[in-house]
Parts: sequence; C-alpha cells; structure tokens
Amino acid sequence: MLRTVAIANYRSLRDVVLPLTGLDIVTGANGTGKSSLYRALRLLADCARGDVIASLAREGGMPSVTWAGPEKISREMRSGEHRVEGTRRTEPVNVRMGFAGDDFGYLIDLGLPRPISKTNPSFFQLDPEIKREAIWSGPVLRPGTWLADRRNELVRVRSGSGEWDHLAQGLRTFESMLSEVTDPVRAPELLTVREQVRSWRFYDHFRTDAGAPARQPRLGTRTTVLADDGADLAAALQTIREVGAVEALDEAVARAFPGSRLEITQVGGRLDLSFRQHGLLRPLSGAELSDGTLRFLLWAAALLTPRPPALMVLNEPETSLHPQLVPALAELVVKAHESTQIVVVTHSRALIDHIGAAAARVELVKDVGETRIEGQGRFERPSWNWGLR
Repeated sequence: MLRTVAIANYRSLRDVVLPLTGLDIVTGANGTGKSSLYRALRLLADCARGDVIASLAREGGMPSVTWAGPEKISREMRSGEHRVEGTRRTEPVNVRMGFAGDDFGYLIDLGLPRPISKTNPSFFQLDPEIKREAIWSGPVLRPGTWLADRRNELVRVRSGSGEWDHLAQGLRTFESMLSEVTDPVRAPELLTVREQVRSWRFYDHFRTDAGAPARQPRLGTRTTVLADDGADLAAALQTIREVGAVEALDEAVARAFPGSRLEITQVGGRLDLSFRQHGLLRPLSGAELSDGTLRFLLWAAALLTPRPPALMVLNEPETSLHPQLVPALAELVVKAHESTQIVVVTHSRALIDHIGAAAARVELVKDVGETRIEGQGRFERPSWNWGLR
C-alpha cells in the first residue's frame, strides 16, 4: 500500500507531502489544487507507461506546469507585511514527483532541456528532460535503502554485495527507467514497481451525452477492467455478472434505483444495457438511460472490477449524480476498498459524510497561491527525502 505521495513545483503544488491510509478523501474549495493533485498522480502512472514527457508536453511543457510563484515564500510574504516577489534562484527549475509504500518508493526529477546549438535547433524545446529517478526500499529514501538510481542517461543498481553496478547507459532523456529498463535478475525491483504503477486506474468525469461511448452497443469480450471512457460498460457489467461480485452489483442497483433491475442483452455479438424500472412495460436501452443513471452504472462497473488494482483514483465521482444516489455511491467506494487502495478527490460534503469514518480526510487550502494541507504542521508531515540531483 502507498503511504506517501510527494509533489514539488507542479502548478500550485510547490511542496506537498500527502499521507495515505488506504481509503483517503482529498477535498477543498475550488481552486485549491485538487485537480492538480489528481493530474500529478496520473503523471506518476505515466512514468511506468513511458508517457510522462508527452503528457507534460500536452500541458504546455515546463513553462506551463512549473510553480509560478517565488522559489521561497518568507514569513513576511505570508503575513502580508511584504509583497510577494521573486528572489535569486538557488536551485534548478524542476518538477518532482514520488511515492513511497510498505515495500518500495520511487521518485522522478524533471528539469529544463539542455541548451542546444543555434545552428541545430529543435522543435521539442518545451519537452522536459528526466534528470533523475530513484527506487528504494521502505518508506523513506536513505543511503542504506537505495536500490536503483538513474542520473541523466545512466542507470545503476545496488548489487547483493552493496556495491553499485551499471545496468544501462545511453538512456534518452525522455525515457523513464521504469518503462525502458528490464532485468529481472539484477534489478527485480524495477519490474515490481513498474507493474505496480501500471495497475493504477484513474476515472474522471465519464461522458453521458447522447454520443457517449457508454451508450453505444458494442462487440463484447470479457472485460475485467472498465475503460477510461466507459466504452465497454455493457461488457464490464456482464463480466461482473459471470465472474465477479454479482450480488454486490444487484444490491447497488437496488439501493440506487428501488424496484429496478439491470440486465445485459446480446444481439449479433453486440452488447447493450437493458434497464428495467418499476412501472415501465419494456426495459430501457443504454441510449435511453438518464445521465445520472448511466453515470452511476459506470461507477458501479469501475468499483466492482473483478481485477482490483493496487490503486484507484476517482476524481469528483459525484458529478451529475442526484443527491439520492450519493449514499449508494459511497457504499460502492467502501466495498471496493476491501480489495484495493482508493483515493477520492471530491468537494461533495454528502459523499464525504456517507463514506464517513472509513476514510481519512485531507483538506487542501491555498496560501499565497500555494497549495497546502490544512492542519499539517511541521511534525504532522510525513518524512520525505528528495536526495540530490
């Protein structure tokens, strides 16, 4: 299980170390950095898929994603005695992200690209470069826990004798060692961390408009993991019926829509939803369902997955749901937590209250443009060490 997530210099997250307990709710007012935290977690997952540089480039590159405030914020700036103004930089411009769990920790340090000759310009000067990566055992990076280290183009690993062995060199600055380096004998921890991170799942604002992928009948195959866009919803729900928690699915539908029953129909190999409601003479197809009903079924398919991931992150799952559906959604979240670690990003007070004491709550606030964790003092902050570039 992840115990800590650390983000530095990404948008408003100048220096955030977030403690995790297994089921965590991240809340806060609009503009406090909830979406930035969600995106940062997705970027960490992109490291294992080899997409972190492309993802950052789509956000505008380093000039757009780095912390826009001063490198250091003095006490006088926070109190309003002095105006907020820049100072001479003492550290390189960077974006740093990492996590630590019971077994392993990982961090990545991204920086500005190296200057190139004016006679040989590049069209990719907004792309950040991976300056450093590290993997260690346990919750905190220390000299004795270091297992793998990447600096610029060189990757080395700790041998059984405790000495450093070169594992790879010539790694390009836009390639993560998680996605590019494979050696199950000399560096099994690289494979372990990569597969753990690749299993993470993110769900964010399912489409429910008339042309939404979830409304269209599609050819169905066994689907243990709902797609990000929900296009394989019918197949995912039928898979739950055949090999998953069918009783939990039926109970969730009955709790959310009393007197209703969900079925899946098959015509020519194409699967579609068939939703029977009390008082109607025929079932409703996926194209006929209300936005709220369809969205709830999408969340049910995601949370009752027969293949639980190491981590599932839900971004504002209450969006477009009627308040009467929130208790049933909260029950799905608590049920899913029995087999997977979950982080819920939300500003719904009703959802927070219905999940209740089963979850730890973290509230984000803004202070001089910087996202901070409400009530996290110096001694409440989890231990974290970025090391040296």
